Amino acid sequence: MKTDFLKIQLRLEAWAVGWLLIVCAEHSARAQETVVSNTTLPALVRLYDADRQSVNRYYELPWSVARQDRVENLLRDWSDKLHQAAFPSLDQNSRVDYLLFRNELTAELAKLNLERNRRREMEQLLPFMPAIHSLEVARWHMEKLDPAKAAALIDEVPSMIRKVRKEIESGRKKTTRSETPAKPRDGSSSIEPESSETTNRTSGLAVSAALARRTAAAVAEIRGSLKSWAAFYEGSVPEFSWWMKKPNEAALSALDDYSKFLREEIAGLKGKEEDPLVGDPIGATSLAADIAAEWLAYSPEELLAIGERELAWCEAEMKKAAAEMGLGNDWKSALARVKAGHVPPGQQDQLVTEEARYAIDFVKSRQLVTIPPLCEELWRTSMLTTDAQKTLPYAAYSGPNILVAYARDDMKHEDKLMSMRGNNRYFTRLVTFHELIPGHHLEAFMTARYSEHRRTFRTPFFVEGWALYWEIVFWNLGYARSPEERIGMLFWRMHRCARIVVSLKFHLGQMTPAQMVDFLVDRVGHERLGATSEVRRFIGGSYSPLYQCAYMIGGLQLKALHDELVPGRMSDLQFNDAVLRLGAIPIELVRASLTGQALRPDSTPTWRALIEPVDRP
Repeated sequence: MKTDFLKIQLRLEAWAVGWLLIVCAEHSARAQETVVSNTTLPALVRLYDADRQSVNRYYELPWSVARQDRVENLLRDWSDKLHQAAFPSLDQNSRVDYLLFRNELTAELAKLNLERNRRREMEQLLPFMPAIHSLEVARWHMEKLDPAKAAALIDEVPSMIRKVRKEIESGRKKTTRSETPAKPRDGSSSIEPESSETTNRTSGLAVSAALARRTAAAVAEIRGSLKSWAAFYEGSVPEFSWWMKKPNEAALSALDDYSKFLREEIAGLKGKEEDPLVGDPIGATSLAADIAAEWLAYSPEELLAIGERELAWCEAEMKKAAAEMGLGNDWKSALARVKAGHVPPGQQDQLVTEEARYAIDFVKSRQLVTIPPLCEELWRTSMLTTDAQKTLPYAAYSGPNILVAYARDDMKHEDKLMSMRGNNRYFTRLVTFHELIPGHHLEAFMTARYSEHRRTFRTPFFVEGWALYWEIVFWNLGYARSPEERIGMLFWRMHRCARIVVSLKFHLGQMTPAQMVDFLVDRVGHERLGATSEVRRFIGGSYSPLYQCAYMIGGLQLKALHDELVPGRMSDLQFNDAVLRLGAIPIELVRASLTGQALRPDSTPTWRALIEPVDRP
């Protein structure tokens, strides 16, 4: 009797547990359906950001189909969730968040498409990639390892590499290339188009320097994946080392040699000063997608025209300053005289400190923007090494440090002189407030404290545009006290105009890296060392294709918005403080926030203030 009672009790408990699971599942489904309606847009953005970071940490396998597919699914899932939001019931700030979020998801899908295209371009050069990736993905999914089968896969890697290297060498012998502008295919990245002769060959792979550089980096990443995969099993699975020791050692060595071969022999990058400048232009289609992602209502050609227009204005102002120095229209001679005005070695950090304090007092005395005491307190100088100056030839910001560039004792004599000329006291005067206060240091301090969720939508058109905007403001307020100081300010303004021209033409396949250097030297007056370092940084892949364009365009947008709202609706102080508190988002959406512009869930960029004639000081 007792046994029967226990059986009945167990059945009842099982039924209760089953019923509870069904109820919980139904409740969870309903909760998923209402997650958007019960969550504010900032909270939703934070959830998305957490999901994205989790997926990126788990699928840490560059160029893998598994990672690309999972990221795409994440983006599409979040796009579906966002569309559930009741847009008409949102306030203006939340509507802006909605558009920022929608734009982010669209832009990330476009980047993923570019990545897929670039992966396809490398597939012939990476025949071993699927096998190595499959082993790592199987480990993630905790599938049981068969060491013998894994060893057979890895044992094939060296022979695959020998075969593809033979194909590359064959193509290299048959193909003679001259330095012409890279012409990327629309929608893909950047390998130079092959001639019909190359395309019709039955053997041989014609690999451009850009493709070789990118593939060399991919090989190094794949090698790292193989190494970490093997480390997981070594010492814990007894038969693993018996099967895998020699195949793994041979594969790692072959991958290392192959990466070096692509980087040094094909791309020509041997870590020397005379290394060629190699970049990966993205093409017109991807460039147009990037422009849309930055919420700009301009075509690449219109942006180029703005850059040329601004450059012409700078040249005219340069000639005026040169005339005041008694040099007529010869602004290049005036620029050379300005470059000679540098401090002795060992005094550059002190110069930066003095200029920073002067700029802070300049802002405070005119009540231009609020400077929190903690922000004013927490900055310092740090000297850039010789190696660092190969890509950062001028001062830069890395919170809380302003990174100071200047001649060092381990530089060649010619490079020392160029570094001193390129970091003269007049150039340094502008760079200091651009990097510190009211520039990057203030912007970074404030955006970390206001609209923090919008860091996900951070754009260089605000980050760099904010610092450039202050260059314009300081110019208009007479910050330059002499023609030499005006030339120092104009040099950087010309440089930002030139950045628009050289970077866009590079990605459109209209300008080679060497031509970019020549443009900066001839049209702006850069030292060749500085120009070469700048171009190496522009095309190196660590910056987005539109980053160099963002300085001047973002600054002009902020100035146009300032002129629209000040002094009619706001004071300078109110405008600048309000802008900082909105976060580093596209300037047109800053405008929508400040003006209360009517927005729709399908709104697109329409603000074209920079096409209209711009009044000059």
